[in-house]
Amino acid sequence: MTQGGRKPALNPMQIWNMSFGFLGIQIGFELQNGNVSRIFQTLGADVGSLAILWIAAPMTGLIVQPIIGHLSDKTWSSRFGRRRPYFLVGALLASLALFIMPNASVLWVAAGMLWIMDASLNVTMEPFRAFVGDNLPDRQRTMGYAMQSFFIGTGAVLAGALPWVMTNWLGLSNVAPAGEIPETVRWAFYIGGGALLAAVSWTVFTTKEYSPAELAAFEVARGDLRAVSAAVQRSASQFARGGAAWIIAGAVFAALVMVARGEARPAFLGTIEVAQDLYVLAALIAGFGAIQLVASMLRSQERNHNGFMEVVSDLFAMPRTMRQLAVVQFFSWFAMFALWIYGTPGVTQFHFGATDTATAAYQDGADWWSLMGSVRNGLAAAAALGFVIVAARIDRTRLHAINLLLGAAGFAGMLLIRDPALLWVPQIGLGIAWASIVALPYAILAGCVPAEKMGIYMGVFNIFIVVPQLLAATLLGFLVTNLFGGEPIYAMVIAAVSFVLAAIATLFVTEEVAA
Repeated sequence: MTQGGRKPALNPMQIWNMSFGFLGIQIGFELQNGNVSRIFQTLGADVGSLAILWIAAPMTGLIVQPIIGHLSDKTWSSRFGRRRPYFLVGALLASLALFIMPNASVLWVAAGMLWIMDASLNVTMEPFRAFVGDNLPDRQRTMGYAMQSFFIGTGAVLAGALPWVMTNWLGLSNVAPAGEIPETVRWAFYIGGGALLAAVSWTVFTTKEYSPAELAAFEVARGDLRAVSAAVQRSASQFARGGAAWIIAGAVFAALVMVARGEARPAFLGTIEVAQDLYVLAALIAGFGAIQLVASMLRSQERNHNGFMEVVSDLFAMPRTMRQLAVVQFFSWFAMFALWIYGTPGVTQFHFGATDTATAAYQDGADWWSLMGSVRNGLAAAAALGFVIVAARIDRTRLHAINLLLGAAGFAGMLLIRDPALLWVPQIGLGIAWASIVALPYAILAGCVPAEKMGIYMGVFNIFIVVPQLLAATLLGFLVTNLFGGEPIYAMVIAAVSFVLAAIATLFVTEEVAA
């Protein structure tokens, strides 16, 4: 320990090494985000069912990240460290899924591989968020998360360009018989799997971690022991009342969906289509109630010292700044999920006039959109480095709000620009907003949670990324069908509004500045 027992600053190369694994993680996520809808459509899924097929991704994040956060907080090995074992295991499993998915011959296999792939990527990613909080002092955390954002952008550039490069530079086939995945997509997934494992391994073998005893000593020297464990805990009766209310709400919502879909359908609904996907939303509402009822039972039996109760208790004892950021994250990620689900079908239909996945026009449109993802993420990588400089001159909340408004303008541009050659223009705003979303909220959050709970709180924070994605997966199909005649490009309108709401919510965040 140096500097009188305070956590020492790391040099730029050390920060580079500890963040490098995110290059591989984002290659995996971008291949997933840019190509899974394409694979699903190729294997027979229609546009209306895409959102519900995507529900596997946020569901796995909702379950996996708090668990992995809790486990990694409790893990320590003098040889393997605290977070690094999870990096490596998750990367191995994700790489395997990337090799298998493009060889799926039926839709259910592809959907299953999405579930496994996303779970594995979450196992790797969640400890990386806590890693920065563990290793860097407060004054370097913006730099640390900006470096992660840089690698997120760079990895996405590489992954997004792969299908286009292999078509136009290497001459691989971009068109396959109906029901088969094009050769370009298959090779993109193979290359991505290898890159993911290599990048994460680099971080695992070049970066050391502080022991729990060292982290505790740093907190003492910092004079800021935020004893979340001593915070007022919800009682068994409070959990019971909350759980009952959520279960009733879920049951009522399911009943309304049933009535709207049944023979006794109210006349005022007119031609509105009420999809069965909304039953999933009802189940999620009731499921949150069930979790609280289980917590009530365990609390009444004084069985408080287990992973489940720690996660649930910490969820209801979040610091004020974290609660405020949760609202920002909700609207931000709802918008991003709309982009990932409907970007490919929206561009191929609106800008290329193609809906048949077996046509060259559709595949050209999908490749072009994938390339636009590279442009967007390249701009995000550049913007992330700029945040380190700009954040020294403007507070992080105002900077984030400005970035989100630029992203809203980018979503609007997706509809205003009809020439696909000009689609790079809205990517400017979207790229800046994306870099901000994956950097600034985490830099703000890391300053308001205790070191001994960094992993679990990063996992809990992910709930406010996952919940809007689950809502998007169940609501977007309904909204696009009934508000916009089933034209997927208009999901960008919904996304633009969501970004504006996120920007407004950001202005109400009270940032805690640590000593």
